[in-house]
Amino acid sequence: MQKWSAIYKNMKIKNKLSLLISLIVAMAFTFAVIVQQYAFSIYDEQLYLKSSQVLHLSSSAIESELERIEQLSFNIITDTQIQNLLRSISGSDSDYDRLILRQHLVDRLLNYVGSEPMLYSIHLIDSYDKQHDVGSIVPIDPAKKEHILQLAGDADGEERWIYPDEQDSALLLSREIRSYTGTLFDLHYLGTIIIRINMDKIVRKSAGGEGDLIMTAGTDLIYPQTPHFDPAAIQSSLSSGNGYLTREMDGHTYFIAHNRSANTGWTYMNVTPFNQAFKQIIFIKELVIIVFTMIFAVAILLGIRFSRGLTRPIESLITRMKLAEKGNFAEANVLPQDATPVAMNELGLLHRTFRLMIERINALITENYSNRLLIKETEFKALQAQINPHFLYNTLESVNWLAKMNKQSQISDMVQALAFLLRNSVSLKEPILTLGEELEIVRNYILIQRFRFEDRLQFTMDVQEQDWQRPIPKLTLQPLLENAIHYALEPSIEPCRIILFCKETPSAFCVVLEDDGPGMGPDTLMQLRSGNLTTSGNGIGLLNIDERIKLAFGEHYGLTIDSGPGLGTRVILSLPK
Repeated sequence: MQKWSAIYKNMKIKNKLSLLISLIVAMAFTFAVIVQQYAFSIYDEQLYLKSSQVLHLSSSAIESELERIEQLSFNIITDTQIQNLLRSISGSDSDYDRLILRQHLVDRLLNYVGSEPMLYSIHLIDSYDKQHDVGSIVPIDPAKKEHILQLAGDADGEERWIYPDEQDSALLLSREIRSYTGTLFDLHYLGTIIIRINMDKIVRKSAGGEGDLIMTAGTDLIYPQTPHFDPAAIQSSLSSGNGYLTREMDGHTYFIAHNRSANTGWTYMNVTPFNQAFKQIIFIKELVIIVFTMIFAVAILLGIRFSRGLTRPIESLITRMKLAEKGNFAEANVLPQDATPVAMNELGLLHRTFRLMIERINALITENYSNRLLIKETEFKALQAQINPHFLYNTLESVNWLAKMNKQSQISDMVQALAFLLRNSVSLKEPILTLGEELEIVRNYILIQRFRFEDRLQFTMDVQEQDWQRPIPKLTLQPLLENAIHYALEPSIEPCRIILFCKETPSAFCVVLEDDGPGMGPDTLMQLRSGNLTTSGNGIGLLNIDERIKLAFGEHYGLTIDSGPGLGTRVILSLPK
């Protein structure tokens, strides 16, 4: 069991779906077939029962006809005219008188034969053993005649049935005629009446329908004269009462309904070929099975196609993922030429998302590779450019010692400040400095600018020592001072006040640089904020500083400019607290 469980667990999804759909359809098919067979079995039982009931009605109708003929025989033997004629024949000594009487007797019997279509003929044997025949006359064998007379004599006036044989296919009814006058019954023998009955007409009238009706009395065959089957072989399988059964005979299946009469003891059998009687039912059964089989096959095929349609995009996606796992992003993003478009369902969205992810990863890899090449190239150029700064540092150091030897302190301070600024500007070591280190760059820059502008530059710096360790991108404040001097101090002949101070807001630590210069108009300020303003300087732009702050600390931080004509300019740097 564990082996099969492991096999099923590791089976592909499409095989699992196909197997599951097949099991569901097979269970539904089996259930439907069982229900259908049960329903048809109930229907067959009802049909068999109805067939047995129909046979019972047919046998009752046949026996009603025979009872009517039996009553006819009683009417004949009790007919007053026939009684008188037979007594006269029995008591007459004249052959001529007996001939005339017999002629009247035949005329009387003709009335009965003519009024009853179910009879072949009527035979009356008088007391002189003279036979009188009316109707379709068939000679009666003398031995059979003696047997009939003996049966009738033993019956004491009751009827006796003589079953068909090879010479005569008719059913015979015989009974003696005894004398009686009014209320006087002397019961002298007057003759014997024999009635030949047309069983074909009675059966057609009473039991018209499909199948072969067989009537037997024990081992004697009543109807028909030459049956298609041996009644004795069938009777051995019959129960004592009414019922039905199916039996194989001569390679064919037959449905047999049987009924035993309580009055006569005769057995009625209706033998019908099963396929003929139930051909419509068999056709419906076969049609239902064929339809269910076709539905089963179609459901299996549709289930397999559905599972393949569901798993084929997954398999394609897995193949592309394996290519991406090996680093082949370009090929993983290329669809096969024979690939059908994926529907925009969950799987289609998964394919689309994976393709966009591969495109994004591939673009990022390409961009990263290009950036690395650019960084390597920049580092190489920076290494090449370090030759000139080192030479310049040495030269400035020589100028500084020469100024000190000549006791030119201002020149020495200026050269040292310039060397400090140059050394920090070309250094590629740390992109993030402390605020104290950045302020040291500012002091050296202001020192140089004061030699240039003297008292016109009024610079004030108010930063608490506790804030010196806060991080700030390198070369952030010096470009702002350079812009303030360039746009606020240089165009004016009046002194310009520049203030650098810090403050805290609920969300940020701010470094503020203010000047009281001419300020900027709204259009200029808007172009400056959008990066569309072309400046006359060659240094680091304000947008560059804003981008470096956002890259270092996040999108919530950066640079803000407030200005107006005649109101000066304020630049606010928002940094993490």
